[in-house]
Amino acid sequence: MQKKRYVILDALRGFAILGIILANFPEFSLWTFSDPDTWTAGDKVTRAVQTFLVDGKFYTLFSLLFGMGFSIQLANADGKLRTFYRRMAVLMFIGILHLCFLWSGDILMLYALCGMLLPLFRKLPTQKILLCAGVLLLLPIALDALFGTSPADPLEREQWRICALYGITEANFGTWLADAGSYREVLQFLHQGSVERMWEFVIGHRFFKVLGLFLIGFAAGRERIYADIKGCAPLLKRILTYGLLLGIPMSAVYTWSSMAGHPLGRVVHEIFYLLSVYPMGFAYAAGFALLFDRSAEAPGWKLLSSPGRMACTNYLGQSVMGIILFYGIGFGLGNRVGLSGTELVALGVYALQIAISSLWLRRFRFGPVEWVWRMLTYGERLPLRVKES
Repeated sequence: MQKKRYVILDALRGFAILGIILANFPEFSLWTFSDPDTWTAGDKVTRAVQTFLVDGKFYTLFSLLFGMGFSIQLANADGKLRTFYRRMAVLMFIGILHLCFLWSGDILMLYALCGMLLPLFRKLPTQKILLCAGVLLLLPIALDALFGTSPADPLEREQWRICALYGITEANFGTWLADAGSYREVLQFLHQGSVERMWEFVIGHRFFKVLGLFLIGFAAGRERIYADIKGCAPLLKRILTYGLLLGIPMSAVYTWSSMAGHPLGRVVHEIFYLLSVYPMGFAYAAGFALLFDRSAEAPGWKLLSSPGRMACTNYLGQSVMGIILFYGIGFGLGNRVGLSGTELVALGVYALQIAISSLWLRRFRFGPVEWVWRMLTYGERLPLRVKES
């Protein structure tokens, strides 16, 4: 049971990492910044499919898994929270480095911040935790209705003030990184991008969304659903059924709203997001678990679990690969391959990560980032090679 439990969690992380690269690489390739009038018919179809199947769904899954992982860590802490908070502080540090030096789309910093709040909920019964999660996921709709975008306006002004320092304008914003001839120019873009990321957090109400998803994952982890998939099968089947029944039609509506530029307004679009992204994300998790339970010994699960065992390394590695492939200081493919080509490149990078992760874990116990993360958390050198343990 122990082995099966960890394989399902690692395989789910591996699946989430696939969705993350499909969601993030259009920004690395700078396609996100391109003029919609220049999109090819193929790119429009790919964008619709990506929005329908990927957008927000794998971020939901990734957040659920982090919340579940934190529940296991807190249980292992046995009431001693100092180690858990050190672990979150190190994750925050990793996220800040990622934000400032690799990619301004970092999520680890926010994950660490939300993770630090989870111990406040650990003594609540599961039903109350889920109630708090529901309130947090509904809150962005109320905030949009009450305040609109005004809370984020100062951050937008600060972003463009920094852009002006470096000569970044609306005209060259989408090509700056493709034209960058030095890492210094990349850092200049990342400087304004770090402020833009804070703007995205505020305008997208990311804190409330992530914390809400963490709490759901935390509750699922505390109930040890991952350890008894067969016993929880009726619940998982209901989640899968109702998630798809609601998520599929609402994802179609959400896709239309996204591609049409939110014609019914931000509040209505936020409602579409709530009714599409979360049900589909929950359905992905439930369906994946049920499929795993039916074929747990299939070799494909072990292969998929390899990138999941070193998910943080692979998440950061995707940023490194994005820079190498798409920016001017690398191969300069940005603005050249279109969205369809970008997603094909993303699939290729993910396949490479599966291969590298599988080879790495034959010799080593952890991914390199996970190893450093653990050592900084515990303040001691830990064995890395398999033979050292």
